[in-house]
Amino acid sequence: MFQICISPDEIAALELASFPGEIVVVDEPGPVMDQAVSYLKKQTVLGFDTETRPTFSPEQHSSGTALLQLSGGGKAFLFRLKKCGFPRALASVLATPKVIKVGAATLDDVRGLQKITPFNPKGFVDLQNIVWEYGIRDKSVKKMAAIILGVKISKAQQLSNWEADKLSEGQQRYAATDAWVCREMYLKLLGSEKHPLTPEQLHPERYQDNG
Repeated sequence: MFQICISPDEIAALELASFPGEIVVVDEPGPVMDQAVSYLKKQTVLGFDTETRPTFSPEQHSSGTALLQLSGGGKAFLFRLKKCGFPRALASVLATPKVIKVGAATLDDVRGLQKITPFNPKGFVDLQNIVWEYGIRDKSVKKMAAIILGVKISKAQQLSNWEADKLSEGQQRYAATDAWVCREMYLKLLGSEKHPLTPEQLHPERYQDNG
């Protein structure tokens, strides 16, 4: 059985996890894009995430999705959408039910991508919607990874500039890890026994004794 929730101190004591495979940055149309799409369509389960350049004031407007991350077990692709575009061939990976795409809060990510190239999303699994079936209440990627995989993941690059001329090694590692860890969590859950949370466990605030 998994823990229902986890504390920051418990997470801090865990080993830092990082994507162990090859990271491929795709920043232009062409052969690398074609090879990426071919590889991704052959996978059965992919980790999925996106990144957007952060805004720090109400006056700043979001410029839309900057990065799409799709990760298999040994290879992660980082698509720099402002540079390589979001061609229909790539969108078709997100529209096929034959390839499972696993992420967290995937609806927002998908909506951002649909603003660039319309597609009908199929085969998506949002971890936040299923972890309760395995007795887990925490829903952030960091906490879910700690509970399910027993590792901590760094969020140091989360608010970095995803539209920078060149992604740093730290940004690449962070982006690949965020997608890959979702895939790994899903596979671990698939091999685990379900222990669904009770209503009291799922929403303890509603059942607290105020008397």
